[in-house]
Amino acid sequence: MAEILREFEPDIESITVIPSDGGRFEVTINGKLIYSKLQTGRHVNQGELVQLIHAFQKGG
Repeated sequence: MAEILREFEPDIESITVIPSDGGRFEVTINGKLIYSKLQTGRHVNQGELVQLIHAFQKGG
């Protein structure tokens, strides 16, 4: 989470963390799922979320 704040602080209006059970860790931007631990079966690697957010911003 800290890497996202450092990289995208000027662009972030808000961040919501929703606690859940069952090992769920999902990241969505504007309603689009960009990462799901349930789908991949693993936690994100360091820097991976930043890369995924940049890809989302570029439309890909």
